[in-house]
Amino acid sequence: MSLSQFTGFRTVLASPFKNVLQLTIPSLNAGVQIRERSTKHWAPQFKKLRRLKIQKVKLPNFREENDASKLTPDQIRARMKEQGILPPRSWMEKPVLITATGAVFEPYVPPEGDGKLSTLSLGGAKQSVELLSKKSKSMMAVRKIKSFDEDFSTSTFPEIAQEVYLGAHKALAEKDYDGLHKYVTELCFPIMTHDIRFCTIRWQFLKSLEPPRIVHARCTDIVTKENVFSQVTVRFHTQQTLAVYDRFGRLIYGSEVVAKDVLEYVVFEKHLANQYGLWRIHEKIIPDWMPQREPGIKTFVQEEPEIETPAEDVTVSATPAESAVAAVA
Repeated sequence: MSLSQFTGFRTVLASPFKNVLQLTIPSLNAGVQIRERSTKHWAPQFKKLRRLKIQKVKLPNFREENDASKLTPDQIRARMKEQGILPPRSWMEKPVLITATGAVFEPYVPPEGDGKLSTLSLGGAKQSVELLSKKSKSMMAVRKIKSFDEDFSTSTFPEIAQEVYLGAHKALAEKDYDGLHKYVTELCFPIMTHDIRFCTIRWQFLKSLEPPRIVHARCTDIVTKENVFSQVTVRFHTQQTLAVYDRFGRLIYGSEVVAKDVLEYVVFEKHLANQYGLWRIHEKIIPDWMPQREPGIKTFVQEEPEIETPAEDVTVSATPAESAVAAVA
């Protein structure tokens, strides 16, 4: 049989089969290519459930050796590759990012009576002389800061510090913890947010009684000499109002009407080695001579008084022997 005869015979056999398919499958008559199969289920919406009826479970191989000391390196590598485990390294290195120090190095010691003594008085003159004697280290620290930050200036920094101070206290009053991280360090954040979860804070800045000024500056390095941190202490003498309410709306501290004069020594810290470092509040220095703050008035649940119930009289029936003794008497 020639090739042409075989092709014609195949065409004759294929035409009846094609007619049968067109009768059973309507998509062929429409000329639309649709992927169909004869084993398609009549309810395809339950296809996922039918697939979940059979789940592959990995059974443990009790004949497998579990002691790693008895396995060869190739067997350990093959087993770890099968389980998707990366091989352990011979060294243990973990990245460490130090964005803030854990304390105030060389804290500033405020002179006693600061904010109350005039510079013309004897005590005020002594304070001025002491500040001049301590300025040498601060000037060296300022020079170190300028070597990293060229825009730093002792005349403009107090204004920047006051903006950070106001932003931190506003974020604290609004309980904006994400915004508060921009203004305070990791050391100061838990101190400022301690025990205010169920409190409502009303804080307002009224005015500055004295312009803020830098009173102390220090620099130090951690781990390496290039990793330099700087701390600048700024003196604030302001007038503010503060009122704290508990979860029941009762006033526990301060007042929204009565303004108070506040004298604070705030430490600002910056990671100088970090190109994108920011000046943030690190801590507040509270001198020993400063009077203690008034304690907050807290509310407690009053315990109900215990009422003593009188003992009830209980009659006890007498035994036959006791009754006989009583009758003889």
